[in-house]
Amino acid sequence: MNRKTLTAIVLVWAGSALAGAWDTGSFDNDDALDWVWELLESKDLSIVSGPLRNAVNQSDYLEAPDASMAIAAAEVVAALRGKPSQALPPEVSDWVQKHQIEVSDDLVSTAREAIERVKLIDSSELAQLWSESDELTAAWYASLADLQKRLE
Repeated sequence: MNRKTLTAIVLVWAGSALAGAWDTGSFDNDDALDWVWELLESKDLSIVSGPLRNAVNQSDYLEAPDASMAIAAAEVVAALRGKPSQALPPEVSDWVQKHQIEVSDDLVSTAREAIERVKLIDSSELAQLWSESDELTAAWYASLADLQKRLE
């Protein structure tokens, strides 16, 4: 995997820790990388659309693992639309190149909505956790802004 850093960053929130996040990038956490393994086994977009629709349709609190998978899925949508992240893991880039699946406007719209939902501090655990890290909050939001721009 393409990991920006080998040092694990632990985010502290309300006395508890979210381990498994190493950096602010879309694939810099365990949940996203676990999801990548599922992507590599898939042959269609169902593995991509599932986390996006889950994030959008979640009626209440969006848990951090679900938010992380939605971000990773949105990255795949951007890559399939020809706007990949420079930090896209090689395995994901290979999957995109191999499958060359056309992405509907509906799925792109769902990806944008999912990212908006992930950013909501009052209903997204991941946003709450990142907001507790003064030095990394801006970098995390910047990575999401970059993703949103690539989804336009």
